[in-house]
Amino acid sequence: MGNSNIQVYDGSNQGSETIDALRDGREILIQAFNWESHKYDWWRNLERKVPDLANSGFTSAWLPPPTNSFSPEGYLPQNLYSLNSCYGSEHLLKSLLQKMQQYKVRAMADIVINHRIGTTQGHGGRYNRYDGIPVSWDEHAVTSCSGGLGNRSTGDNFNGVPNIDHTQHFVREDIIGWLQWLRNSIGFQDFRFDFAKGYAAKFVKEYVEQSKPVFSVGEYWDSCNYTTNRLDYNQDSHRQRIINWIDNTGGLCAAFDFTTKGILQESVKGELWRLRDQQGKPPGLMGWWPSRAVTFIENHDTGSTQAHWPFPSSHVMEGYAYILTHPGIPTVFYDHFYDQGDSTHDQIVKLMNVRRTQDIHSRSSIRILEARSNLYSAIIDDKVCMKIGDGSWCPSGHEWTLATSGHRYAVWHK
Repeated sequence: MGNSNIQVYDGSNQGSETIDALRDGREILIQAFNWESHKYDWWRNLERKVPDLANSGFTSAWLPPPTNSFSPEGYLPQNLYSLNSCYGSEHLLKSLLQKMQQYKVRAMADIVINHRIGTTQGHGGRYNRYDGIPVSWDEHAVTSCSGGLGNRSTGDNFNGVPNIDHTQHFVREDIIGWLQWLRNSIGFQDFRFDFAKGYAAKFVKEYVEQSKPVFSVGEYWDSCNYTTNRLDYNQDSHRQRIINWIDNTGGLCAAFDFTTKGILQESVKGELWRLRDQQGKPPGLMGWWPSRAVTFIENHDTGSTQAHWPFPSSHVMEGYAYILTHPGIPTVFYDHFYDQGDSTHDQIVKLMNVRRTQDIHSRSSIRILEARSNLYSAIIDDKVCMKIGDGSWCPSGHEWTLATSGHRYAVWHK
């Protein structure tokens, strides 16, 4: 069984704003980019969309990595303090952040601190020195397993590039200084930690405590459990690993609910029985620690043009009907919201409206009524009722009113 002392951290005063956002649980996030966004004058594009993001009800928009990078997408950073990237200039970024602040949509920075591309060849002829740029480290900042003179990695190795050694005090001091700069001088309010499997969660705890983002989430992406290419029904060990990671951040950082994504995208193909675990709860991270579970159906890695683990495209609205009515902290993907026509955009907004007007939040209670191959239905907080799948069903009782519906989904409220 999962972590039973689920609320243990919520009363602490470590970075009160951080804890407030987690305690409140009324976040709705948007991932405001995809894998190709760097080609499209992105900061300007997003600035035009800020009023719509605010009107739709998003509390936070996760932006692509803002720093100078070896790869156009931003995930091979070099000069951390240069905010001129393929997404646009520092000036355009600041203009976007100002607009977001004006409309009260928080900006989430994508924090890539597992690895960093060197500027100079050092030990072993590798590019493992950072000469001539701010945060000028030597080979001791790079883990020994990735060609540096630092200690062994405290997590998984990200192959082919220098991995940062977070056990070094000078490294952590510099990272904290940079995070505080992003937070206090540039105007980012939330953080998303990239490749969180690469370094110990206790370092994320320290970084969050010291830089005090309003909200933070880690990408702890682990493979689900499969038996000969078929997803196992029981994913308890998978979600337990994510829970252990959150636990080791002191509960200060949420995590993406990869368990729910994996189960949900199999379920909608006609196996909706998967959406109830052996205890009768939602089978993902959401079922065990909902206030730390950031639910999503697609991101720039799983979908977009990378398509490493895509959600079935004909079932996207069922996916949103599930995560936007359920506990946890839901995330909408840019491509679904803006690139699939007005119909999908407006259907998602309607679901978000139900969530907000009925005050469904990360800790809302849930009672699963049906979970069979072609039908799933549940009541959330005794105020919202929903179904997905092509089985016909509606709630009994005259108090329920249809709030919104579409292909293979329907939502009611009292």
